[in-house]
Amino acid sequence: MQIFHNAKLYPTADPASRQSAIAIENGRVVALGSDPDVLNLARPGCQIVNLAKKTILPGLTDSHIHLSLYAQSLAKVNCEVASRQACLDLIAQKAHDLKPGEWILGHGWNQNVWPEGFGTAADLDAVAPNHPVYLTDKAIHSAWANTTAIRLAGITSQTPDPSGGIIQRAENGEPKGIFFESAMLMIERAIPAFSAEALAGLLDQAQQTLWPMGITAAHDFDDLLCFAALQLLHLNGQLKLRVTKGIPEDALNTAIDMRLQTGFGHGMLRVGSLKLFADGALGPHTAAMLEPYSDDPGNTGVLLGDSQHFYPIFEKAVKNHISIAVHAIGDRANREILDSYARLRDYEAQNHLPRRAHRIEHVQTIQPQDQVRLQALGITASMQPLHATSDMFTADRYWGSRAANAYVFKNLLDLGAQLIFGSDAPVETPNPFVGLHAAVTRRRADGNPGSQGWHPSQRLTVAQALHAYTSAPAQVYGRQTEQGSLLPGCFADLILLDQDPFEMQPDDLHFLKPSGTMVEGEWVWQK
Repeated sequence: MQIFHNAKLYPTADPASRQSAIAIENGRVVALGSDPDVLNLARPGCQIVNLAKKTILPGLTDSHIHLSLYAQSLAKVNCEVASRQACLDLIAQKAHDLKPGEWILGHGWNQNVWPEGFGTAADLDAVAPNHPVYLTDKAIHSAWANTTAIRLAGITSQTPDPSGGIIQRAENGEPKGIFFESAMLMIERAIPAFSAEALAGLLDQAQQTLWPMGITAAHDFDDLLCFAALQLLHLNGQLKLRVTKGIPEDALNTAIDMRLQTGFGHGMLRVGSLKLFADGALGPHTAAMLEPYSDDPGNTGVLLGDSQHFYPIFEKAVKNHISIAVHAIGDRANREILDSYARLRDYEAQNHLPRRAHRIEHVQTIQPQDQVRLQALGITASMQPLHATSDMFTADRYWGSRAANAYVFKNLLDLGAQLIFGSDAPVETPNPFVGLHAAVTRRRADGNPGSQGWHPSQRLTVAQALHAYTSAPAQVYGRQTEQGSLLPGCFADLILLDQDPFEMQPDDLHFLKPSGTMVEGEWVWQK
């Protein structure tokens, strides 16, 4: 048994839940209470630790992360720099370090903040003539490739745009080097694939970067290779991150054939929801909107399917006991998905099926009437607070007054909707305290856009934001008696902090870091 006492212990995200001592045995919480009550449980061999008023919180969950992409990004060129030329300089250095013919992979560029805007294949050719180059943008909804990569992918001026994708072209039809949405896959198929064993090694490194951030659980939305690699980690006893693994759309039939169901698995690795895409993203103007973009009057984005397209897939999934999660960013995409969910709720009721916790991922802009519908239909809003502060100026330019309906955390909570938070890493940093700061202040670390924050009516309290990182994600998959809190019977997944987030100045939340992270009673990381 382990006993931690003289602590500021919050077994839930509610500051009123505060206790001072906790007892842990066999990886689970066995008691909470005052120091005398819990210390009275001590017996020979018990480890007793005086925490000197340090803070204990439940371990945090990233409810939307791409573990494989995040793991791979740790080894990629970091293209999140201030200018296109700065990015090209980094690619030139990487080309110098690699053997000719080796792929140069990078991530994080954002043409919206580059004075020069989008790059071209020729730009990359000039700095890396002997290497194929492939760089994903910050949102992972467009990519920049050089001529060698384009040639290896077999793409020419005669290659048609794929369904749901766009190849940016010169006047003669030749690819210019920028690929949007599903067109990115045309290049990615030419990149040598990782083995499950190699990816498992990268995932192990990735979890070791997540523990110091306080993350003990994650809802992953990457491919089946990631699932295979996670299984290898688990079989080797190395997986110390509780992962709920999403099912890619192209794997639905495989999952059904194998009789996989949402919730199946072990304490460290379980099957999650079917992941679908309804549209693109804000940055490349591919989020599907009801009205055109303010700066592009002829463009309403890219809708990857309407309610008629999605409903049969929804029905097929729930008939086979699989819940659903749909990427929807624009207000039209959110409306179409809610139309499908409305039909699905009727189907579930008529066929006496459980009312599963279906989700919309991102919910970045949603009209007021659809905010009400989301709550009424019992759909979970899976959102990323850091998107709000990263995207706020772009949202103002592209959506104008419609940005008032963007990243509406408080509106949805006030309506009674279930709200869970994640990062979308590697799109954003997975650091949940940076997300906590964004949710509570609606400001960047430098104070922008001002003391009140961006659309300050959407600010949350620390307790509300922490709930979306702890208990709420566990409730989505029915794990609330085991995860998301430190109540008796729950896994002892916790973080230790030198400061108390409930007593800090909101601006300081951005810089808060754990001093220890425990998973199932074991310290997986300590400062």
